Amino acid sequence: MSTGQRHPPILKRRGLMLILSSPSGAGKTTLTRMLLQKKECDLTLSVSVTTRERRSSEADGIHYHFIAPDRFEAMRERNELLESAEVHGNCYGTPRGPVEQVIATGRDVLFDIDYQGTQQVRSKAPQDVVTIFILPPSMRELRARLERRAEDGPEVIERRLANSRTEISRWTMYDYVLINDDLQKIFTDILDILAAERLKRFRRENSVSAFVGDLLAE
Repeated sequence: MSTGQRHPPILKRRGLMLILSSPSGAGKTTLTRMLLQKKECDLTLSVSVTTRERRSSEADGIHYHFIAPDRFEAMRERNELLESAEVHGNCYGTPRGPVEQVIATGRDVLFDIDYQGTQQVRSKAPQDVVTIFILPPSMRELRARLERRAEDGPEVIERRLANSRTEISRWTMYDYVLINDDLQKIFTDILDILAAERLKRFRRENSVSAFVGDLLAE
């Protein structure tokens, strides 16, 4: 016999922009890869454009779109970038169109960008952005990770370490701040943040409003 109980409704929502930032070597690239590999997260990676040279471990169109400086400048002048910044002498930017198309469908976009880009994205889409800053457990460990990575020479490593102090000092700009001293724990923390942010009322305002209207009409 039917109890008359209905299945809970599927409440549609607007997608969000999940931004991970950290100084070089603190773990945001590893965490980004882990999030993308977990299919339940259903995250789309925002692939930035950059004017820097491609590293041997990188593929064009997957890690970055590697473009010439004049093309980058043209994109910026046409307002085709959601954010842009100069880091370590190179330019980086996020193409606006692909991101806006994804979040309009209710799916989420993952960003791996620095504090300069984060602030620009937040200023343009404040309600769509969730920001997380990743801290290293110590400066000694940060240096060790950069050296183990073996992708940069000693001078570049020293410059990255010097710049990391500026980046770390911007931690108050972020919604959440996590210390990467246990990779699995910090990954779980990020999953919890994502789950909670997806349930926030304002992201599901329209569909909840419609459901409540029907509920009160019974």
